[in-house]
Amino acid sequence: MSIADVKERLAETPGEVSGVNVSFEFFPPNTPEMDTILWDSIEHLAPLNPSFVSVTYGADGSTRERTHRIVRRVLAETDLVASPHLTCIDASREEIQAIAKGYFDLGIRHIVALRGDLRAGCTEYQPRKDGYAYASDLVAGLREVADFEISVAAYPEVHPQAPNQRFDLDNLKRKVDAGATRAITQFFFYNDTFLRFRDLCAANGIDVPIVPGILPITRFPQLARFAEACGAAIPPQISRQFEGLENDPDTRRLVAASVAIDQVRRLQQHGVEDFHFYTLNRYRLTYAICHILGIRPQKAIPQKDAAHASD
Repeated sequence: MSIADVKERLAETPGEVSGVNVSFEFFPPNTPEMDTILWDSIEHLAPLNPSFVSVTYGADGSTRERTHRIVRRVLAETDLVASPHLTCIDASREEIQAIAKGYFDLGIRHIVALRGDLRAGCTEYQPRKDGYAYASDLVAGLREVADFEISVAAYPEVHPQAPNQRFDLDNLKRKVDAGATRAITQFFFYNDTFLRFRDLCAANGIDVPIVPGILPITRFPQLARFAEACGAAIPPQISRQFEGLENDPDTRRLVAASVAIDQVRRLQQHGVEDFHFYTLNRYRLTYAICHILGIRPQKAIPQKDAAHASD
């Protein structure tokens, strides 16, 4: 059976049959080719009726205008709930509040509020004197602008710049106390680590949903770089499964789907009903995982074959 045959059958499958909620993250492309891949992915994932789709902001807010452009197009051309990222880095409080007011005027009601990544070459975070120092301050500032739904970041394996887990939990609690309504975790592969973290959050009065962030593995070397940067541990068995597949994309996709499906299925067995997928602007793996979770398209998906988005 060809990929086109599989897509056709998926498109014919009737509506959603699970109680699972999903959301998807995209990043602003910087080339016309990547722009085409992004919108092809949005077209294929939109029929799954996600709770929202987030659009990243880039390190130090460097993709600000591209993020705004994507958000505006999502609002204009789809029925999706667009949720732009906003960060503290390299912006004054007045600038951020102006951006937030502009988003509210466009109809945006959900924002992902983050401190933000450091500039390239920087090793220590220095807040701007006229800016929001940390994500908790940003959340409080957004609450002054409008009654946004606000998602924030959480770290089951501890933020790489946090001295310990106690400090990290206290920081998450500050964000929730400031008005955050959801926490989305950094990606992880050890489910027990997430489940323990979820229990710790509950024990420490963090009473918002803790949504696991899932990263389907499109290319293992890329994943390894991401994991090293954010402190996410990769199980040895996963590393072994991808050995020798650098030039075998078909097998690599099958292995990646198996790894992610096993992870979400096991989380589902522990009562997890919400999942946030870091799509890397590629739809195929995320679509397959959602199908296994019982999510079906609410309308026909595009039938064109996007070979450029095959990974």
